[in-house]
Amino acid sequence: MDRMAEVKTEKRVRLFVNGVVQGVGFRPFVYRLAKEEGFSGFVRNTSSGVCIEVQSGDHEKLGLFMEELHDKAPPLARISSCEIEEIPPETGHGFCIVSSDDDGMVQTMVSPDFAVCGDCKSELLDVADRRFGYPFINCTNCGPRYTIVEKIPYDRPHTSMKQFKMCDRCQAEYDDPMDRRFHAQPNACPDCGPALRMLDRHGGTVHCPDPLGYALDMLLGGGIVALKGIGGYHLAVDACDERAVRRLRKRKRREEKPFALMAKDIETAERFCLVNEEERLALLSPEAPVVLLRKKGEDLPDEIAPGNDRLGIMLPYTPLHVLMMERELSLLVMTSANSSDEPIVIDDEEAVERLEGIADGYLVHNRPIYLRCDDSVTIHMSGKLRQIRRGRGYAPAPVRLFSDGPPVFAAGAEIKNTVCLLKGSDAILSQHIGDLKNYEAYSHFRKVAGHLQHIFRISPELLVCDMHPAYLSTRWALEQKELPLLQAQHHHAHLASCLADNLSQDPAVGVVLDGTGYGIDGTSWGGEVLIGNAAEAFRFAWFEPVRLPGGDAAVRYPWRVAAGYLYHSFGTLQELPFLDKKDVSGILQILEKGVNSPLTSSCGRLFDAVAGITGLRDEITYEGQAPIELMHAASGACDGESYSREMIPADSDRWILSVAPLIRDVAADVRAGTDISVISGKFHVTIVSLLYDVIKKAVAYSGIRRVALSGGVFQNVLLFEALVARLEKEGYTVLAHVQVPCNDGGISLGQAVIGREYLKGNYKGIV
Repeated sequence: MDRMAEVKTEKRVRLFVNGVVQGVGFRPFVYRLAKEEGFSGFVRNTSSGVCIEVQSGDHEKLGLFMEELHDKAPPLARISSCEIEEIPPETGHGFCIVSSDDDGMVQTMVSPDFAVCGDCKSELLDVADRRFGYPFINCTNCGPRYTIVEKIPYDRPHTSMKQFKMCDRCQAEYDDPMDRRFHAQPNACPDCGPALRMLDRHGGTVHCPDPLGYALDMLLGGGIVALKGIGGYHLAVDACDERAVRRLRKRKRREEKPFALMAKDIETAERFCLVNEEERLALLSPEAPVVLLRKKGEDLPDEIAPGNDRLGIMLPYTPLHVLMMERELSLLVMTSANSSDEPIVIDDEEAVERLEGIADGYLVHNRPIYLRCDDSVTIHMSGKLRQIRRGRGYAPAPVRLFSDGPPVFAAGAEIKNTVCLLKGSDAILSQHIGDLKNYEAYSHFRKVAGHLQHIFRISPELLVCDMHPAYLSTRWALEQKELPLLQAQHHHAHLASCLADNLSQDPAVGVVLDGTGYGIDGTSWGGEVLIGNAAEAFRFAWFEPVRLPGGDAAVRYPWRVAAGYLYHSFGTLQELPFLDKKDVSGILQILEKGVNSPLTSSCGRLFDAVAGITGLRDEITYEGQAPIELMHAASGACDGESYSREMIPADSDRWILSVAPLIRDVAADVRAGTDISVISGKFHVTIVSLLYDVIKKAVAYSGIRRVALSGGVFQNVLLFEALVARLEKEGYTVLAHVQVPCNDGGISLGQAVIGREYLKGNYKGIV
């Protein structure tokens, strides 16, 4: 009887694992784990995630197995949920991997594209390895994913690798659960996979035994080479060749916007920039983003990042990049291949057509790019790595939400557009799409919008867009007649995005500072203090509205914005150096009559105005240039003396942040010949102090001590870090963006969570 009591009954458990668990080595990991424990059962990919059934008489081992699924998962796997149920035991022995199943509703995630892993890099550079020097080496831990997937389950026939039939050796690796390349969908070798080809400036094939070597010779000779990568083409030149950099800037019509750089290794990055530990980890991570690093004194051409104290640097993230850097080059300009304001190029014919007159040659390959995806851009501020542009390496990895709910699709903003799909407790945010005023970007927007819904087979119950009637994303949303539509206020969406980014649904004091956003009163907002959450918000305070002469067209000319602020503050245009030789009669006339000069409360325009008044910048060549250069002019100082600041009651519960006293003080300093570095420093101190003052009032009014910071102005490192430090010193909880950009690239996330509150019956909007 005692011996009979020791016999344990068989127990079988079924698990449905959801998250980024396909194409990242999760099934072979489960297989090895189950085999080691002697379990019977199976694992398979399905359109609803990964299904696992395990059976054993050792119930304790089964419990440990379920723990180890989380604790020992492959490095690229991201488990967002795991449903567990006990089912009747079955007969049979052994554990196996079974074919993928397609059961309709898609619940699993698609992995982003990841940088070449250490194992593949070692093989790539090993002369004894059969993939030595092969620029398309990959495994389950690295390589292209999102940009080659047409639909899921993530299997080879559903990717742009379907045209390449694996050779016997690659197929054997692919079929072996114990191999690192088990079901690595882009698996290939020189015998069966993609290959490089060199084209001349007109698109004709260059017949040469070593296309890569040919391209490198061209780069070393000062040429501009278009390189086909994972998510699109780059334009590359030798970063140490000043004439080549200048030539690229002229041909691309990119007058001053900084170029991204690719450094051979971390040591090269540290030679040119200061790199802290978090930035170092980011550069070396599988995501391999561009990281904005502070410059050192090492000599590089000024044309790389004029007027900027940072360099955007990334490390080689594809095998092709690694091979390039193993030769004579150690630092390349590596900028998105496009003409000014157009989306990144992905097709060979498109590249030759759109880059005509820019590239001297094209290093291409025959693996199609299904979906374009730019490099991600990040910056380290206040102790965390934060997104500036979310793309390769991050998209479409989900942002985990605070609750479940019905599916919602959000169309995003006009510039820095992204779209967002809510699926359960995950927000699937697209890669950076760009400025929709450009036709190619708008076409890309429509493709991505359809692709996300197609691959996840989600039918949204609500479509959400911006309130601005002229945004192309809004116009597109209005055309989708089959779905109910909600138009969310721009700055409310910023606040909701910041809360969602921080897994919070509780109300906060939201400070939202950007260039422009359509207000509920029909005017242009942009310097707002809101109190609320995704369901509702109260507009507690805002920057004093000022007329913008010429409307949006004035944004390109900070001196015109400055004229509007001077007229507002003095009642006339002052005699200041920046207005010398300017014809101000027309501007003065429209300001006096109040025509073609809409009111704006934009904080971004206030920065433009100060940059204009000081003579720092008359005209900009890229968005945000004037505020960026104004920040750099402060030389890292945001302490000391402040300009005048004033808050005016708007009514019994609301406040206006006056800009007139500040502008008058700046003008006085300019007349006195005060150095621009002093003016910029005092200006930044004033903005931080003014924001702190109004936050104190909002906290006193609401009793809420959580402060959420959002909007593109908070990309200003000087302003952001000074305000965060001051708030945290006073004991406030500060919420800021990490996973998604604080700029309009994060708007779609906020729109989507607002939409879900609407479907739940909680939405009251903004008042």
